[in-house]
Amino acid sequence: MDTKEEYETKGFDTTIVYEFNKYPDVRSGRCDNCDYTLFKSSVKGGKFLRECRRCGMKKNI
Repeated sequence: MDTKEEYETKGFDTTIVYEFNKYPDVRSGRCDNCDYTLFKSSVKGGKFLRECRRCGMKKNI
């Protein structure tokens, strides 16, 4: 059984951190890249970082 999940993405580079003020959510509360709704969140240096649990796209909120 293949454990790798197949899903469609919009081609965002997941190695960089996007800024919310330049790239607001296309659909509120969903990942812009894969449209998933679950995120890992952390705060560092006064910035709230949100990372998609499926594709890994990161965004400073």
